[in-house]
Amino acid sequence: MTIYITNYMLIDTHAHLNFAAFKDDTDKVIDQCLENDLWMINVGSQYSTSRRAVTIAEKYPEGIYAAIGLHPIHAIPHEVDVNEVNPSFKSSVEEFNADKYKELAKSKKVVAIGEIGLDYSYAKNDTDKKTQKKVFIEQLNLARKLSLPVIIHCRDAWKDLIKILKESGEGVKGVGHFFSGSLEDAKELIDMGFLISFTGVITFAKTYDEIIKNIPLDKLMVETDCPYVSPVPFRGKRNMPLYVKYVVKRISEIKEVSESEVAKITTKNAKELFKI
Repeated sequence: MTIYITNYMLIDTHAHLNFAAFKDDTDKVIDQCLENDLWMINVGSQYSTSRRAVTIAEKYPEGIYAAIGLHPIHAIPHEVDVNEVNPSFKSSVEEFNADKYKELAKSKKVVAIGEIGLDYSYAKNDTDKKTQKKVFIEQLNLARKLSLPVIIHCRDAWKDLIKILKESGEGVKGVGHFFSGSLEDAKELIDMGFLISFTGVITFAKTYDEIIKNIPLDKLMVETDCPYVSPVPFRGKRNMPLYVKYVVKRISEIKEVSESEVAKITTKNAKELFKI
């Protein structure tokens, strides 16, 4: 299958080339992206992958950046059965240490705190939810101190997440990554100064068509979340940063504007939010 190539710059605002799925060809994939005028932000999910995201970014003078943070599922005991890309694994609990992440953030390549948030699909009880909330608030505080935007992960917890942002997120801006909420949730985030980001899921699920239609382009960004959720026509295969072009294509179809316009505005949005 030929990769869909475009003639305009794009930024994959949420990639995971710092994960094991890319351990054998990280540099090769990045070189291919940079050759095609595609920049990316590799996003950490715990300290080890955050540190690796920074290490990767520092190898490149431009175009490759890092986000650092503790994903809510790594704040509690859990097992993950991802998909055909990664096998099931059990992760030890990581206690959030603000000083360690603050030290990582000294790198000029760190552009955000993330991914952080709430994920109740893995929370087994109220204690797990309480722990996730505590860690989320601590990371919002860190983002505020460092004057960095946040990359929000939320699953089955939009009401609580928005409540926390309203109560504890003053002065913090960012993006709702891999958005899975309602149009009302999106509007609440936008009202607080957040952007909304979509993945390749929109190429095969119609659930978000109406949401995308009703969100202004200047509030949108695009991402892959690679190696997960490959878009059509790559379903079942490892997702790649270059496939973000298919997200752009689908948004252009839904909003009935040119792909180049979607690319231009979403890239501008990413550059302004992450100051790159």
